[in-house]
Order: sequence, then C-alpha cells, then structure tokens
Amino acid sequence: PALEESARALGHGPVRTFLRVTLPQLRIAILGGGLVVGLHLLAEYGAFALLRFDTFTTAIVSQFQSTFAGPAANALGVVLALLCLVLLVGEASARGSARYARIGRGAPRPAVPHRLGWRAVPVALALTLVLALAVGVPGVSLVRWALRPEAWAAGDLLSTLGQTLMLSAGGAIAATVIALPGAWLAVRYPGRMSRVIEGAMYLASSLPTIIVALALVTVTLRVLPAVYQTPVTVISAYVIVFLPRALVSLRTGLAQVPRGLEEAARSLGRSSLGAKLTVTAPLMLSSFGAALALTGLGCANELTATLLLAPAGTSTLATQFWSATINADFASAAPYAILLIALSVPSVALLLADARRKKTA
Repeated sequence: PALEESARALGHGPVRTFLRVTLPQLRIAILGGGLVVGLHLLAEYGAFALLRFDTFTTAIVSQFQSTFAGPAANALGVVLALLCLVLLVGEASARGSARYARIGRGAPRPAVPHRLGWRAVPVALALTLVLALAVGVPGVSLVRWALRPEAWAAGDLLSTLGQTLMLSAGGAIAATVIALPGAWLAVRYPGRMSRVIEGAMYLASSLPTIIVALALVTVTLRVLPAVYQTPVTVISAYVIVFLPRALVSLRTGLAQVPRGLEEAARSLGRSSLGAKLTVTAPLMLSSFGAALALTGLGCANELTATLLLAPAGTSTLATQFWSATINADFASAAPYAILLIALSVPSVALLLADARRKKTA
C-alpha cells in the first residue's frame, strides 16, 4: 500500500494510481494467469468436442481414431506444441526483467480495506451472478438429470469407480514419489542442476495432454510394444502431466522444515536416512497429503490421456461421463458426474485444511 499512498500524495487520482502503480505490480500475475488459461485452452478437448468447435486437439483425436497415430496427427501435434512454445516465450518476453519487490527491508504492513458503500450492492450482485452461472446452473442441471428413473440404471458404476480409484491412486503415488527427489534438490541443494531438473518437470507438463499421449503411443509401439495400452502407459501420462502439482506441494512443505532439526537428530546418533524418516518426513505429512490430493484429483478427471492410452475395456468416471454426454444421454451421465464430485470433496477438504494450518502456523 505504500506505493499507492505515495502516488496519491504526489497528486495522482485513484484511476491514474491504479494504471500507473497498481497495474504494473500485477503484471507477473496477469501474464502468468493468461499463460495458464491459454495453455489449458490449447489442450482442452472435451468441452470443444461437445460444442462441435474444431481445434487442433479435436482434430488430433479425430486423426488418431481414424488413422491410428497417422502422420497427420503427429504433424498437427507438432504445430500445437509450437503454439504452446510461442505462448511460453511470449509470456517470458512480456514479463521482462523488471524488479517487482522492494530492495530494502522497508516496513511491511497489511493493506487497509476500503469500504465500498453503496457500490457493495452491484459488486455483490455481479459476484453472485458469476457464482450462479459457474455452480448453480450445472448443479441444478445435474440434480434434474439424476432424479430421472433411468439415471441409475447403469450396472457398471462400482466397477467404473474401482478402476478410476486404481488409476488415479497409481498416478498420484507415482507422481509424488518421482517429484520428491526434485523437490529435495531444489530446496536442500539449490543450484544450476536443480534448476534445470525442476524446469524440465514444469516444461513437460506445459505440453498439451494430447501431445504427451501421442508421444507415449509412438514410444511404446516402437520401443516397448508390450507396454502399449496398459495401466503403466496411462500412469506414465498422468505423471508427466501432473508432476508439477506434486512438486509444488512437496517443495513448499520441505522449505518449511528447518535443516537444523535434521542436524540435531544426527548429532544425537541418528543416521542421515533415519533423521529424514523420523524428523523431516513427519513434518511433511500434510504436504504429502496435499500432493496426493492434487495429483489424484487431476488423474481422476483426466479424459484425453485415458481415452487414448487406457487398455481396451477400461472405463473410468471421466470416460463414461464423456461417452454418455457425447450421445446426449445426460441422465446416464449424471451418476458419473456425481461420483466425480464426491471424489473431489475429500481432496478439497484436505487442501483447505492444509492451507488453514499454514495460515495459522
């Protein structure tokens, strides 16, 4: 707030202060948010396919299903990857090298909230409208579909739920285990090598899921044909796509564990591994839980990689929901959507509890 107060003291009005002071400070967040949204839209398949809107991703899936990983699908995949690279380079160039933090220690203090007065009413109405459109409309439609007699006639709900839990749990555990060494290097041994490894993990996940799936199809068919269309291939795709979710959670938790605790344990006779298992690991339990929750939730909702890589006869909640909605059988799709939402509740509760714990720590 000090920068804004200084600008106001120098004669700038509220609008000019926002444009000249506040908005430039939000540059990184705005560019980063735009990058995330842009990459997601380039990789999105299900929504565009339902709307009959042609994109690179829908064209790649159509080519793959008709020609079985033909040259056209691979060529479109290269173009899509280049578009993602353009977004990444553009965001880095627009971000620049300007400083966005104060050089000195300064006197940090929380911003003072301003009362909106009569303007609070239209702001509240606008936010309520957004919430109603984002949650209310889908929720009401889902309830209407679920109340139809034929909605729960499908007899494969339990088996579909079991296969979803198996694949998502495998992907979550594998991603968390693989992310742990990267998080450990980034926090305990920062340097050029750790930055390269961490950057490679983030870079791989920035590729659209369809590109990752096509790459795994090509590699498995040419190098390991016995692995093609097995749970190993699906879980490998989950790991590549959702690895940063586990990495961020583990890195945050590890950074909050003082290294001195391990050193104290070793001075008391513990081995290096024993100190990590008895001191560091218990203090990171909430971070492990957050990593598993984030990656598991993403794996359960993943559609594109599951459609292309899952073994024949495999059905997950996401694929069954997709199959029903693509045929406009919304009543049959409702139970799968409800189960997906139910699966997300424990994960979201765990994440909220972890955030609340960090806030009060």
